[in-house]
Amino acid sequence: MGRLLIVSNRLPVTVKAEEGEFRITPSAGGLATGMRGPHEGSDSLWIGWPGELPRLSDARREELEQRLAEFRTAPVYLSQTEVNRYYEGFANGVLWPLFHYLTDRVRSDAWKDWQAYSEVNERFAQRVAAEYRPGDTVWVHDYQLCLVPVLLRQLVPEARIGFFLHIPFPSSDVFRILPWRTEILEGILGSDLVGFHTYPYLRHFSRSLNLLLGVEPEGESLMYANREVRLGVFPMGIDAARFSALAGSAEVAEEVESIREELGKRKLLLGVDRLDYTKGLPERMLAMERFLEREPSWRGKIRFIQVVVPSRTKVESYKAFRRNLDELVGRVNGRYATIDSVPIHYLFQSVSENQLVALYRAADVMLVTPLRDGMNLVAKEFVASRRDGDGVLVLSEFAGAAAELAEALQVNPYDADAAATAIHRALTMPREERRARMAALQRRVFTYDAYRWADTFRKRLQEPPAAEVDRMLSPAGLLQELAGRLRAAKRLVLILDYDGTLAPYASSPQLAEPDAELKRLLQALSSRPGTSVHVVSGRSRELMSRWFGRLPLGLHAEHGFWSRLQPGGDWRPLKVRALDWKRRILPLIELVATRTPGSLIEEKTAAITWYYRMSDPELGARRFEELRRLLEKEASGLPLEVMTGPKSLEVRVRGVHKGAILDRLGAKRGITLLAMGDDATDEDLFGALPAGGTAVHVGRGPSSAAYRLADPAAARSFLASLLG
Repeated sequence: MGRLLIVSNRLPVTVKAEEGEFRITPSAGGLATGMRGPHEGSDSLWIGWPGELPRLSDARREELEQRLAEFRTAPVYLSQTEVNRYYEGFANGVLWPLFHYLTDRVRSDAWKDWQAYSEVNERFAQRVAAEYRPGDTVWVHDYQLCLVPVLLRQLVPEARIGFFLHIPFPSSDVFRILPWRTEILEGILGSDLVGFHTYPYLRHFSRSLNLLLGVEPEGESLMYANREVRLGVFPMGIDAARFSALAGSAEVAEEVESIREELGKRKLLLGVDRLDYTKGLPERMLAMERFLEREPSWRGKIRFIQVVVPSRTKVESYKAFRRNLDELVGRVNGRYATIDSVPIHYLFQSVSENQLVALYRAADVMLVTPLRDGMNLVAKEFVASRRDGDGVLVLSEFAGAAAELAEALQVNPYDADAAATAIHRALTMPREERRARMAALQRRVFTYDAYRWADTFRKRLQEPPAAEVDRMLSPAGLLQELAGRLRAAKRLVLILDYDGTLAPYASSPQLAEPDAELKRLLQALSSRPGTSVHVVSGRSRELMSRWFGRLPLGLHAEHGFWSRLQPGGDWRPLKVRALDWKRRILPLIELVATRTPGSLIEEKTAAITWYYRMSDPELGARRFEELRRLLEKEASGLPLEVMTGPKSLEVRVRGVHKGAILDRLGAKRGITLLAMGDDATDEDLFGALPAGGTAVHVGRGPSSAAYRLADPAAARSFLASLLG
C-alpha cells in the first residue's frame, strides 16, 4: 500500500523564525487536531502552507524543509499578497460566508480574488504531483482547495484522489449565487470520492450538480468525464481516547479542583469558540440575557465562561463583530451582575489544552450553539473529556454534530426564548437523566472517533470504482474457456445464489418469485447428465419450497441454516441454538420499521432481516445507519452477527453462512464445483471452496472470485452455455 498524501491549506504545525532558528510547534484548529492521530499513525505526508515566514534564501528553505520532513510535512510557500487574496479574499471572503448561508457577508468585489484562488490551487496541485509516487492516495481537505482535485487529475491522471468538505455545502438556491459555481463543482469532481459530514450536505451538492451540470447522481455515485465519482457521508470524529486520557491527568485534575473551588456552589456554563460570525456568539449572549431575565432565582448562582479564541483580528469586519460582542457582554453583565458575581466571564484569548480540558471537566453545561457549522468538534471534545459521565451538552440543531449527538439538548440558536429554556432544563436536569444522555453520547463519540473516520474514508477511497469494476468483467474468451471446462466435467455441482445472481433484486421479498424462464433453465441444468444444481438464498425455507419445490434441485434457505439436499426430502437445520435472542433484538427492529414507512421485516428461524427497498431512499439510508449502530451494540456479547446487504440489514446466528453448505454436500474427489453469487454473504461460500473449485461474482463490488459477470442476465446466459 502506498502513502497517504494529506493536502490542506495549513500544515498541522506552525513555523516561526526566531533569532536565526526555526521553531516548529503543533497547530491548533479542528482539522489539525482531528487528523493528528491518523497522520501520526500511518505512512503519510502532509502538504500545506507553513504560515507567514520572512523571505528565505535557498539554503534556509532547504534547512526548513529538512526540519519539516521530520514531521512528515512538505510546505507550499505563499506570499503575503497571495494569502490576502486567495485565503482572506476569496476563500474566507466569499466561500466561507456563502457556504454558511450568510450571503450578506459575501464580498461584492470577489472577482478581484478569484484569479489568485485559482493560481494558488494550481500551486498546491503541482506540489502534490511533485511528491506523488505510484500507489499513493491523495486526500484533499476543505473549501480553500476546491480546484485541486481536477488540477491534480490533469497532472497525475491515475491518482486516487479524495476530497472532504469540512464546512456545510449550502442548498442549491444559495450555491447558485456564486459566479464561479461551475468551476467549483468541476474542481471537486476531479476526485474519486467526495466526502461530507452529513447527508443534507451531500444532498445539496447532488442537487447543485443536477441543476448546474446536468449530472444526476444515482444513489451515492455519478459518472462525470468518463469516470465514476462517489459521494459519501463521513461524520468526522476526534481522538476521543486522547482527550479522555488528558482529562484524567494529574495536571488537569488539579486545575479542575481549582476551578470548582473558586466557583463554590455556583453552576458553571461553558462556551469555547473561535471569533467568527458563524459561531452564534451574539445570539448566545442574548439567550443568556433572556434566561437571567426569566429566571431571577438563578442570578448569582451561575457563571458562564465564554472563551473566544482570537481570529482574523486585522480584518475590519471582524473588528466590528468583536466590538458588538463586547458591548453585548457588557450590557448583560451590567444588568445582572451582583456585588460578588458577574454572570459572564468573557475571555478573549487562547487557552492551553490542559486548561481547555479542565474547563470541559468542570462545566455543568456546555453551550455549542453556532448559527451553522460543518461539524463542530468542540461538542465531541466535551463529551470525551467527561470521565465522570456527567454534564449536559446544549447543541445547535444547525451544527453537523447534531445529526449524531441526538442525546444533546438541541436548540435553534436564533430563538433566544427556546435557547433560554434549554439552558434552564440543562441546569435542572436530574442526575440520572444527565448520566444516561452522556453515556449514549460517549458510546457514539468513542466508537466513531477520528481514527475510524479516517480509516473509513481511506478504505472507501481505495475501493475500485464501479467503472473500473466494469472493466474487470471477465473477457468473453476466458468465460468460454471456463464453460468448456465445466461442460467436460464428469460430475458437476452448481451452487447458485438467488437474489442478485439468478434474478434482479425486487422491491419486496414477496415480489421476487422466479420467472418461468429461470425455472426452465434450472430444470434443464438439473437434467443434464452428471450435474446437480443447488440454489441458496437468505429466504425462508417455506418460500424456497413454494418457489422451487417442484424442481429437481438442492435447496438451502436462510444462508445455509436449512438445507433440503434432495427433491422431496426433509429440511434439516445446520445447528440448533437457543433463539431467545429474538425477544431482545426483534423489538428494536420493529421500532425502526414503524418509523420507516415502506420497510419490511422478515423473521426466519435463525435470522431477522429488515428491508427498506420501498422506503424513501434518504430516510431508509438514515434508518439503516441508525439500526446498524443499534444492532451492533445490542448484539455485542451474543452469538450473533450483523450483516448488511442491498437495501437490507440482517441479524443472524454467528457461524451460519453459505460456506457451511459445502460440509453437507461433502467434498468428494472427482467433483467439479462452481459457486455463483453477488454479495458479501457469497464471499463465505467462495472462501470455503476446495482447491479446484470455481467462484463467479455477479455485478459490482469487491470480490475474491476469479471470474466476474455483469448482472443476472449475464449469469443466466453463462449457465445456459453449459447446456452445450
